Amino acid sequence: MDIRRLKSFIVIVDSGSITRAADLLHIAQPALSQQLAALEEHFGHKLLIRSQQGVSMTDAGHAVYRHAQIILRQMEQAQADASAAGNSLAGRVSVGLVPFSSAATLSVDLLAETRRRHPGILLHLTESVGQTYSQMIMNGRLEMALIHGTGPIKGVRFDPILREDFYLVAHRDLGIENDGKPVPLAALDGIPLLMPPAYNFVRRAVDTAFTRTRNSMKVVAEVEIVRTLARAVAAGLGATIMPKAIADRIVTETGEPIICRIISPRIEETLSLCVSDQNPLSEPALAVRDILVELTEALKG
Repeated sequence: MDIRRLKSFIVIVDSGSITRAADLLHIAQPALSQQLAALEEHFGHKLLIRSQQGVSMTDAGHAVYRHAQIILRQMEQAQADASAAGNSLAGRVSVGLVPFSSAATLSVDLLAETRRRHPGILLHLTESVGQTYSQMIMNGRLEMALIHGTGPIKGVRFDPILREDFYLVAHRDLGIENDGKPVPLAALDGIPLLMPPAYNFVRRAVDTAFTRTRNSMKVVAEVEIVRTLARAVAAGLGATIMPKAIADRIVTETGEPIICRIISPRIEETLSLCVSDQNPLSEPALAVRDILVELTEALKG
């Protein structure tokens, strides 16, 4: 098996088109098509279906894609281990940090601490709202992620680390008292809310709480950028309900008089470290995992 064929296959899938993949790989399209044909002959299955919209994977293609990601990462790690033999840890480690959570506040600290302890590790950080981290772990595109939830999901293991309480964050002009007491959801009837879209885990938790208490939400805008959300709250365009770490960030990023109060009944979600239950972590990945757990544990204080 020529490992270049696996690399080419991954680029074809990720780009969604053989033509685009050929451009990215700087090879002729017929040559790339031949590599794909050779790969399909090797596995004895059709891996991709071509259409005017591009390419899509068959079931066999999904399996090969997942293993190709793992094989290439292991090859990269083997090269790094050989180069760093007898020296410090080295290699590439990919980590997903779910947005709108305490995880999103750890990126700089994780980068700094990894650089300080293991300068040979190349840390790849992802903070995306458009991709499912558990699926990326199963496909080998991520080695670990901090995400909301406790599973179970076949193919990955969840290790709960932190419980996050949700807080209301609002400008004082919205008429919410700053008495430090929990804010009943019923008191938010008619208050304009700025929230992530419905598929976001934070939004689903808040929606569930309102539904259980038979209260209605008045969502006036859906925002997926924390900085924009902070500016909108500071401008009095609406309130928001966020995990404590994000609520604190919104408060500190504005000079406006902002109210930050816990919700009643309490809304909370579990932040878990998610890894593959099929493929063991490399030594560099284990080192990064330990740092990530350490930083997350520190948030409890």
